[in-house]
Amino acid sequence: MASIIYGKNAVYSSLSEGKVLQLILAPQFKDEKILSLARQKKITVVTQSVGQLDLLTSHGVHQGIAAEVMDFEYTDLKQLIQLSKKKTYPLILMLDGINDPHNLGAIIRSADAFGVDGIIIKKTNQVAVNATVVKVATGATNYVPICQVTNLTQTLQTLKDFGFWAVASDGNAKQNYLDIDYKIPIILIIGSEGEGISKLVLANSDFTVKIPMVGHVNSLNASVATAVLLAGIAHLR
Repeated sequence: MASIIYGKNAVYSSLSEGKVLQLILAPQFKDEKILSLARQKKITVVTQSVGQLDLLTSHGVHQGIAAEVMDFEYTDLKQLIQLSKKKTYPLILMLDGINDPHNLGAIIRSADAFGVDGIIIKKTNQVAVNATVVKVATGATNYVPICQVTNLTQTLQTLKDFGFWAVASDGNAKQNYLDIDYKIPIILIIGSEGEGISKLVLANSDFTVKIPMVGHVNSLNASVATAVLLAGIAHLR
């Protein structure tokens, strides 16, 4: 099976990783870096009008380029746990109901930037990895393992059985996120844009923390909050 991605960074990253089956370019596309790599890898290139590309990408910001790629492959939970064992202090990100593909893409990009070992998302009531997510992530979907699970609470318990400690981000928490000792295996849990972390997942967390704020707006976008938390954890380790 194959799917469509678009945008220079996303396509170049997938080209580099050998996941592109075919390039689809606007007539005026001239990025030699991408074209040279496509020639090197002997990728078929077809030309379509800008209007056709608009339709193909559901009017996304395609920058004159799209690609047919292999369908995104999710990582099995057992495999993710095995991969995390290679780190002294592994860090896994658990997302509880992120529904905005722009938020998910931005979160994946931050996860790659700050060395997250993997991301866990729900199979239902959660946006999957689609073309918009890949575009916003600017290629980070090729480097951060992502696992889909049916039940977050059961998954959380499985990870805790393997020595992980769960840190949940919640605006009503009393503890500052900077006051935690992160030199342990961590699962950082981020809730949905509107409802936050579900009650059962929150109840099974070891720590509940918040980002202290002094402005007039008392909440942050989910992807921004994730970036702040990940940067803080990286600094404290």
